[in-house]
Amino acid sequence: MLFSELGLPKTIISAMNKMGWTEPTPVQEASIPWGLTGGDMFAQAQTGTGKTGAYASVILTRVEPGYKAPSALVLTPTRELAIQVNEEMGKLAEFTGHLSVVIYGGVGMSPQISKLKKGTDVVIGTPGRLKDLIDQGYLDLSWVSVVVLDEADRMLDMGFARDLEYILSKVPKKR
Repeated sequence: MLFSELGLPKTIISAMNKMGWTEPTPVQEASIPWGLTGGDMFAQAQTGTGKTGAYASVILTRVEPGYKAPSALVLTPTRELAIQVNEEMGKLAEFTGHLSVVIYGGVGMSPQISKLKKGTDVVIGTPGRLKDLIDQGYLDLSWVSVVVLDEADRMLDMGFARDLEYILSKVPKKR
């Protein structure tokens, strides 16, 4: 199977080609068409099998670029994973015009707040810092139409259940 058979736009396929991706992995083949329909899904696969590429390509297809408030939210348990996801999102968005911002603790908030104020299509971050920015009025999730919980089991194991519930209460019910 080819990426073009999954229903992805040429802009994303061009980015995939530039990244050296020639054909979808099994998790991408199974999840991308379903994700493009807007249905909820749960995907479980080994590290390195293309899960991030699958949900990032779905986000970039389903969300229009250029809005002030984010339209997609990706929650990750660690700053390292948030940074990795943001890098992959950026590569896949090379020809789409989408902007993403990575948000995590352990660093100053000012640069992250500045990026949010400029506008972004996708916010990728860790629960604690995201909650802080929501509480301080810097992060508006009222326009989010796609939410991804990357490594949800790990976030729960790390004690983020309350933060996740709080953050998810700030996005529209229909997403």
